[in-house]
Amino acid sequence: MKLKTTTAKLLLIVSLFFTLFYNFTFFKKVLAVYSFSGMNIVFVASLFIFLWAAIHLFLTLLRAKFYDKPLLIALFFLSTMAAYMMDSFGIAIDDVMLLNVVKTDAKESLDLMTWRLGIYLLLLFVFPSLVVCFTQIEYKDTKTQLWSRFKGVALSLLAIILVVAPMGKFYASFFRTQKPIRYYTNPTYYLYSMGKFSTSFVKNPQKELEALGRDSIIPAGDPDRELIILVVGETARRDHFSLNGYEKETNPLLKKENVVSFTNVTSCGTSTAVSVPCMFSHFGRKDFSVDKGMGTENLLDVLSHTKAVNILWRDNNSDSKGVAKRIKYEDYKSSSTNTICDPECRDVGMLVGLQEYIDKVKEQDVLIILHQMGNHGPAYYKRYPKEFEVFTPVCKTNELSKCTNEEISNAYDNAILYTDFFLSKVIEFLKANSHNFNTGMLYISDHGESLGENGVYLHSMPYMIAPKAQIEVPMIMWFGGHMARETNYVGLRRLTNEPYSHDNIFHTILGMMEVKSSAYVPELDILHGIHIQPEIQKK
Repeated sequence: MKLKTTTAKLLLIVSLFFTLFYNFTFFKKVLAVYSFSGMNIVFVASLFIFLWAAIHLFLTLLRAKFYDKPLLIALFFLSTMAAYMMDSFGIAIDDVMLLNVVKTDAKESLDLMTWRLGIYLLLLFVFPSLVVCFTQIEYKDTKTQLWSRFKGVALSLLAIILVVAPMGKFYASFFRTQKPIRYYTNPTYYLYSMGKFSTSFVKNPQKELEALGRDSIIPAGDPDRELIILVVGETARRDHFSLNGYEKETNPLLKKENVVSFTNVTSCGTSTAVSVPCMFSHFGRKDFSVDKGMGTENLLDVLSHTKAVNILWRDNNSDSKGVAKRIKYEDYKSSSTNTICDPECRDVGMLVGLQEYIDKVKEQDVLIILHQMGNHGPAYYKRYPKEFEVFTPVCKTNELSKCTNEEISNAYDNAILYTDFFLSKVIEFLKANSHNFNTGMLYISDHGESLGENGVYLHSMPYMIAPKAQIEVPMIMWFGGHMARETNYVGLRRLTNEPYSHDNIFHTILGMMEVKSSAYVPELDILHGIHIQPEIQKK
């Protein structure tokens, strides 16, 4: 038997349902700021009515005869996914997060699939969708429908005025100082973000690629060839590297090498989709946007303009986020190309066959980019082979809220331990080629990771409110051949606590490759001047 109701009544009930069951994280964060006592109780109650009225206003404005049911069902699904991400990982759904969703692949998405998600979908998507499907909406004539819509809008606005007016000081403070909390309203904020994300394509249609560094050259008198490996890490926190003082020994192999570890480096963004294009662009974090980055030639293009650099990108992550579109790109995420899979394809597999590739390059310098799977969460326990499970007990589920902070940290640190192994193999590979090349490795992570601190997991928080764990990243350098012999290590180590960032990568790589270019800014090259005073070091 079908239920019968009007559109106005249905939207009033649905908006209440959204407020009650999809906004746990929002009200949890509100109560963390406004203790449930005294006038704060009144304010939180008024905030509940405010959100109910705001959602009702939005739904009333969107209502359309015969499209109400499909619209509500779509909102149930999207809001369920948003609620799951916010409740499970403390993640806010902004336009950057939506970019991550667009850029992610099926493998990454599967790591987020849990039994808890199934329960959310059953209770917050399937159940209300069935109720809406079996509800018969009584539609009136057009004039009556317009009047009903007007009354719905007026009711919502009146409710908002009535709750805000008596508590003006509370709301003024809330809107002025608690902007981050508003990121968790569901569905209003993610719908706002969807609009913002969509309009970026309208405002910035695809245009001709803007040229950069077309005058780039490598001086003809340069007697030495460069072989540089740039390792783009994934989700690594600088405070979990023992090279930087972490109490667990997560870098036992790197500490045996003559590496330089930088301890004050920040990322351009809190997600791969932003940070990777940003670190290869010349804009810097303050001026960068994904649209500008994609519309302008990047570091790899500048190097290509020299006609003297052979560039290869090998990827064991989702992809290059558009950076490697115009150079040789190899996908190492599957066993068809990566020979070291168990069944997870390992980062070290990207080194297989690399010597044969380099041997075929007879005259040019070589830049190789290795994009790691690294510490990609939430299934950290999958990111390393069993023999690297040194720190125990570990979290062996992608439902991080079911694990203790110690278990999460141990699984994460075992993945760091595997990165230590991988980087040591990169160095070993470069050592074998140091008699023919000036060799060097630069490792830097794309962003950090929250491991449950303050109830926040993973990454991709809006940069302005992101915890340090998500933006403070490790950066490590190693040099071989003449490059090692000509490096002033004493001077370089004095710089390890300087405030560097992804902004420096573009110019530092150009400097390491000895490229002369109008795009090069010496002041942003970390190594500028470091090779002036030779100092013989042990290899």
